[in-house]
This record gives sequence, C-alpha cells and structure tokens, in this order.
Amino acid sequence: MIIAIDKNSGFCFGVDAAVRKAEELLDQQNKLYCLGDIVHNEEEVNRLSKMGLITIDHAVFFTMKDATVLLRAHGEPPSTYAYARLNNIQLIDATCPIVLKLQQRIRQGYHSSRLQSGQVIIYGKRGHAEVNGLVGQTDGNAIVIEDITEIGNIDFTRPIELFAQTTKDLEGFHKLAGQLKINAVHAPVKINDTICRQVSNRIPVIKEFASRYSLIIFVSGHKSSNGKMLFEICQSVNPNTKFVSSIEELDRQWFNEIESVGICGATSTPKKMLEKVGEAIQNMGF
Repeated sequence: MIIAIDKNSGFCFGVDAAVRKAEELLDQQNKLYCLGDIVHNEEEVNRLSKMGLITIDHAVFFTMKDATVLLRAHGEPPSTYAYARLNNIQLIDATCPIVLKLQQRIRQGYHSSRLQSGQVIIYGKRGHAEVNGLVGQTDGNAIVIEDITEIGNIDFTRPIELFAQTTKDLEGFHKLAGQLKINAVHAPVKINDTICRQVSNRIPVIKEFASRYSLIIFVSGHKSSNGKMLFEICQSVNPNTKFVSSIEELDRQWFNEIESVGICGATSTPKKMLEKVGEAIQNMGF
C-alpha cells in the first residue's frame, strides 16, 4: 500500500511563528500564559501545555495583573491591549502580520465609513477569535456575515465596505461581493479581498492531492474552521475521505483492500502530526 503525505499541508506561517515563539519563551521559563488556544489543534495544545503553556480565556485575562501573556496568531481587539497597559501585563504579540494589516485596514475603513453613514461588513465566522479582533476595530459595530443567506442584515440604502476573515473561502467571498453589488442599487459598495492566499491557494492543490489516492486521511483539530472547510473540499473530490484528530481515531477497517492512502491536513495541523499518522498506518502492516 502506498502512503503519501501532502507536502503542502501543515502550519501556515502565522501559526508556525506563534508556536515557535511559545517554544522559545518556554525554553527560557517554565510557565507562560496564552490568551486562547494557540492553535486549533488539541494535540498541539496538549504538547505545549506539558512544556508549561497555560491557556487562559478572556474572563481570566481581564482579572490578571503583573503577568506575561502571549497573543496567538488570530489577533485581539483593542480592549485587550488597553487592559494590559493599565494592569502591567506584558503582551508577547504573535498576531499574524496579515491579520495585523487587516485590522488596520478595517479600522481605517470604519472611521471613513462613519463620515458617510456607511457600514463595515465582515465575511467571517461569528465568534471566531480572528473575527472578534476584527469587529473590535469598529467598536463592535461591524456586521458579520457568515454566508450569502444573511445579507438581509445589511441596509442596502447605505454605503457598504466589505472585508473578509483571512481564512474564509474565496469562492464564497466572490459570491457575496457579487450579490452586494446587485442589491446595492443606490449606494456605493467597496470590496476588499482580504483572504490570505497562503490559505486559499491550498484549495486547488488539496483538490488535486485528494483525487490521486484511494483513501484520504484528513488530520485536523475539531475546533479548526480552516480544517472543516478543507475537509469538506477533500470529501467533495474524494468521498472516501476520513477526518481524524489523532492516531487513536484511525480505524483499521478503512484500509482493507486500499491501494493508496493520502494524508493531508489543515493550516493548524503540524507537519509532525501528519508524519505520526503515516507511521501509525504503516505499522498496521498492510
């Protein structure tokens, strides 16, 4: 049986940089706080927690003083920075540079749109960490649209400026942008394509990869939005695609009479985890 690992899968550079920063700091000290899961991958969070990374939520963060806290790649709203300044919290900012630039663009867009009674629309997953940081740039006033069915929440008589969560799908974004232009007959619409190409460019590559093998094992954490999207894309190309978050979820029966297995994953899945899954399959002895 042929077992192949997708060379294009694994951490995007933003997540990779945040994890490396955490490892670097934990080599120097035995404890470090991180605001939210550093990556949406349970195994990787557990690995870093054994090294001394303590994951906290916002409720805990807003009670802390005199501490050091790592900010993950997803980014944070201005309120997080303001609280840190007032309470002697040193922030180690590992926000992805692409997300930081997007936050700045949304902040500028929001201030400009207010002068024209306009609206900032964010195509993204409601409640997602990155989206929370983006909405924070607008004092909480941005309208989050998860898909085209929610455009009824938009006032088409007022100017519209559209942005996107960096990890959303490009096809859905273009559909939404097209519909906004159709509906907003009497108001200007400004479209900002802010989807990260490192993520969106994986789609055609992973489609081609999924088509080459009898069975696809897709490796991702259950919390990963990017993982859910890429898994569904793999499954649309190859219906014999299985989702696992750890080697314990591998089912020996999947591999009966299978000639080839392709292993791929999300931008939040470490490369070493893909290799671990490959070794586990190999050790089954097919």
